[in-house]
Amino acid sequence: MADPATDPRPAPSRQPAPSRQPTPSRQPGVREVLLVAAIVVVAVLAAAALTAVLPRDVQAVVFHTPLLIVVLVLGTAIVLWRILRAPST
Repeated sequence: MADPATDPRPAPSRQPAPSRQPTPSRQPGVREVLLVAAIVVVAVLAAAALTAVLPRDVQAVVFHTPLLIVVLVLGTAIVLWRILRAPST
């Protein structure tokens, strides 16, 4: 064992390590939720207005084919992909 007087290494500290509290994960607040809700409502109203001004033949394609289902499935897949690709904290 080395002599503490001649050992060039610093003596180990007896102080406890500072406690690290985990950083709280950021939760969306009421303002963020209301903002997203308002954006969704505006998007739905814009889609309804756009559909109303389309020619009848195009309206028939939108309303009588599974186009809306395909759009919803693709949108859901994109959202899930982004959630899975998000960096974990």
